[in-house]
Parts: sequence; structure tokens; C-alpha cells
Amino acid sequence: MAIQVSTVNPEIGRVVERQLRNWEIARQQQTASPLQPGQQVAEFIAVSRAVGLPGDEVASLLNLRLGWPVFDREILQAMAGDDAYRKELYEAMDGRDLTWLEEILLSITSGPGGRDDYFKRLSETILTLARKGHAIFLGRAADLILPRGVGLRVRITATRDYCIRTYASRLGITYEKAVREVEEIEHERARFIRHHFHIEASEQTRHDLIINMEHYNAQQAADIIMTALRCRGVIA
Repeated sequence: MAIQVSTVNPEIGRVVERQLRNWEIARQQQTASPLQPGQQVAEFIAVSRAVGLPGDEVASLLNLRLGWPVFDREILQAMAGDDAYRKELYEAMDGRDLTWLEEILLSITSGPGGRDDYFKRLSETILTLARKGHAIFLGRAADLILPRGVGLRVRITATRDYCIRTYASRLGITYEKAVREVEEIEHERARFIRHHFHIEASEQTRHDLIINMEHYNAQQAADIIMTALRCRGVIA
């Protein structure tokens, strides 16, 4: 595979490289395979959030507690678009991993909505990361790309008015402008999911756990997720 010159924003590039180092360190420190019998990928957390809500804060708190690296929308997008980063991931895989990756990618991208090159690269990146170690994914429909039967899929939500007010406050913009921007982001997310997975973004059964952030702060949301992991026997 030819390595292209990276066009990733330097700041994002540094974040990507740091997360890759953290992922590699965690992978090397594993005394046994992170895969349980019959598992295709290691246990993970996939966080989906309504626009404006603090999914990044929740993911950061989980990272501090678990030591699992966080891969958010910007990081995944940068990795999916840069051959050098993807080559680094491939070097951590053996022949069996690559065969598995080819087979599952074929099943994901064989439909009409999966023939997009970016989507294939994104799926490839997420699957490779999850195959070789525990991770926290934030956004980019990681919960729909990764195999069912493993991982915890979390939805962080709230009423529409609460999301808009939170979004406006975080960006320092008017409520009216926030309404327009939130609608645009929601439309793009819905189009992406409908096109590639043929379901509505609002489909609740894709999630294992739904947290209403009007009633909990980021710390409490992280506590709830940790409890869910314990209930599933993922952590002690």
C-alpha cells in the first residue's frame, strides 16, 4: 500500500498519534488476547450522542478509569483518510486478522450504500482498532459498524430544547443560530446512517444503554456506564 503525504490538520495529527501510541501501549501490556472465545473484536464502548451533549467529557472520564484509548469523530476521520495511519494499524495484524477483516468488510460494504471509499476506510479503521484491543469510540456510527454480541453501545440524549441550549452555550451563539446548526448536523447524521445502514438514526434498539443527560452530569453518566460494564462482566 502506498503511503500518501498526510493532509491531516497538525493538531489533530498529534492527537491521532498520541491515541495510537496509547492503543499500542495498551495492546502490548495485555497478558492474554483481548478476544474471548467466539469474539470477533475486543470489548469496547461505542458512545452515540445527541448534538450538543458532552459525549467527549464522558469518554475522557471512561478513559481515565479504564485506560482504554478514545477515538472520536475527528480522530477516526483523520485515520480513515490517511494511509500512513492505516498502515501502522495493519502492522499490528497477522494473517488471520487480515483474512477476518477482508471477510467482514465484504459483508459490510457489499450493499448499494457501502460502495463509498470513505465508508470502507472508516469501517476498516474501526474494525482494526477493535480487533486488536479495547477502545472507546465516540460517534461515526461505530456501534453499527462493529459486530453485535460484544461491546456496550451507549446513547447520550436529552430533549431537543435542552440539546439546543447546551449547544448554544458551548459555542457562545444565539439560540436561533444553534437551532439551524443542530438541524444541519442532525440531517447529515441521519443521511449517513440511512445511506450506509438502511435504518433511521432515531432507532433506539441499536443501543444497549440510553442516558438522559438532563438528569445526570458527565461524571454520573460515566458511573452508570461503568456499572453496566460490571453487570456484563467486562470489568470487575
